[in-house]
Amino acid sequence: MLTFDVVGTLIDFEAGIVECVRRVAGPGGSRLSGEEVLEAFGVAEDEQQQRTPELPFTQMLDPISTRLAARLDLPALDGCGSPSPLRLSISAWPAFPDAPEALAALHRRFRLVAVTNADNAATRAMSRTLGDPFHDSVTAEDVGVNKPDPQVFAYCLGRQSAREIGRSDVLHVAQSQYHDIGVARRLGYATCWIERRLGRDGFGATPAPRSVAVPDYHFGTLAELSAAVEEAPAASGIGD
Repeated sequence: MLTFDVVGTLIDFEAGIVECVRRVAGPGGSRLSGEEVLEAFGVAEDEQQQRTPELPFTQMLDPISTRLAARLDLPALDGCGSPSPLRLSISAWPAFPDAPEALAALHRRFRLVAVTNADNAATRAMSRTLGDPFHDSVTAEDVGVNKPDPQVFAYCLGRQSAREIGRSDVLHVAQSQYHDIGVARRLGYATCWIERRLGRDGFGATPAPRSVAVPDYHFGTLAELSAAVEEAPAASGIGD
């Protein structure tokens, strides 16, 4: 079974955030580089997650928007009037170009489960963007906490145990070291890091981890993982 982080791994939320900020802020937003926007977002998300770990990420976008407006001096972004501009932009966040085709190929061989900090409504919208590839989904709204809380992984494993799927049967696929790879490694899961920012400095819109965990598999795109599955011999562990 493959479990997937969605936001940042399959859905290009960084592109969505930058587009939203520039559209809403107008001329004021044009003075900022994309990396400045993303770094400020990552800090604002980290601050907000410490305050409201029970809120799904997509609902945290309202207070994050307010924090981002203050940090970037862009009042038009203020999320005090819920839903915020950032939250309203979710349905327009694009899939990474390689994601739908790669997921379709993986769907033919594996059970695919979304494990996401989004709420249920946003997860359904993003799944449609991706071609509805998932057999099941586990959201922060279901669990009541966000990753990197281990409860999210425990909830998912308990849910899949009805199909006699255990920890050793799972490969967790994710972009975020902070939310996913580090905690999944500590919990004993096999991991695949899709490093969407490969070759770029920093962690973008994702909070920086205390340290970078070494995954079992490491690719720059989901297409590379899909190709490796097709090419790997059964004994390799990929594609079992």
